Amino acid sequence: MGSKGGKKGKAGFAKIVKNKAYFKRFQVKFRRRREGKTDYRARKRLITQDQNKYGSPKYRLVVRFTNRYVIAQIVYAEIDSDKVLAHATSAELPRYGLSNGLKNYAAAYCTGLLVARRLLKKLGLDEIYEGIEEVTGEINKCEDENNKVFYVQELNDDKRPFRALLDVGIKNTTTGNRVFGALKGASDGGLDIPHSEKRFPGYDRQEKSYDAEVHMERIMGLHVKEYMEYLMEEDDALFKKIFKGYIDSNIGPDDIEELYEKVHEAIKEDPTPAAKVPYTDFDKKYKRPVKLTHAERKAKVEAKLASMEESDDE
Repeated sequence: MGSKGGKKGKAGFAKIVKNKAYFKRFQVKFRRRREGKTDYRARKRLITQDQNKYGSPKYRLVVRFTNRYVIAQIVYAEIDSDKVLAHATSAELPRYGLSNGLKNYAAAYCTGLLVARRLLKKLGLDEIYEGIEEVTGEINKCEDENNKVFYVQELNDDKRPFRALLDVGIKNTTTGNRVFGALKGASDGGLDIPHSEKRFPGYDRQEKSYDAEVHMERIMGLHVKEYMEYLMEEDDALFKKIFKGYIDSNIGPDDIEELYEKVHEAIKEDPTPAAKVPYTDFDKKYKRPVKLTHAERKAKVEAKLASMEESDDE
C-alpha cells in the first residue's frame, strides 16, 4: 500500500469519485428543478393517468401565492405544455366587495370558491353541484352504489362531480397552511377534491380530533378580527399602520364576519370573469420612425464630428 502526502505511518488510498467517467455520464437536472420551482417527483404522480383511462386528462387544483395575491387554477397536462381550464385570483375579489387582506386564509378560501364556481358554470354543472349553503368547516363526503367516496355534499346520479387533485408546488404542507384554505373553498364550491381534516386549522395531532368550529372561524376571518381588537387595545399606532386599508374602507372588527358572508354570496351569484376592457389609451397617429440607411447613419456621424470640431475651434 502506498502512502498519501509523503507522511510515514499513515497509509491508504484516496478514491477519486468525480473522475473522467463520472463527468462523461453526468446529466444536469431539469431547469425548473435547478431553480427550485418544480418538484418533478410529485408532478409525475399528479399527472400520470391510468392506462385504461387513456386520453382523459387528470385535473389539478394548482394554488400559488405571490407577494400580494392568491392564484388558483384548474390545470391538466399535455405533452407539449399544461393547459389551464379555469383561473381565478384574489386580485378579482375587490369586485365582490373584499378590498383588503387579499393573501390571508380567508382570501384563499374565497379564491378557491371563485375558481370552483367559475369552472362548474363553464362546464354547465353549476346547478347540479351548487356547493354548501353555509360555511361550517365540516368535511363533505358521500358514496355511490360502488362505495366510492366523493368529496361533495350531494351526488347526482346522471353526472359525476368534477374531480381534481391539489397541487401545492413546493409549499410546505403544514397544518393550517393557506393552500388548504383554497382547497376547502373549492371543495365547498362543488369540486370533488380528495382530502382529510388532518391539515385543516382545528386538527389536534396528539388527540387526533378535529374541531370544525376553529376552521370555520379562520374561513370567516375571525382571526383577523381578534388581532384587530388586540392592537386597538395594546398599540393604536400599529393598528392604524397595519389596518389602514380597513380603516379607510370603514371596516371595523365587528364587520369582518358579515363582510366575508357577503363576498361568498356575491361569488356564488356571478362567478364569471370580468369583461376585458381593450387598451385604447394610445396615439393612433403615431408612426414608428423609419430605420436609417448606412449612408444616412454615416452622414449623421460626420455632421456630429464636424459640429464638435467647430465648437473646439471657438
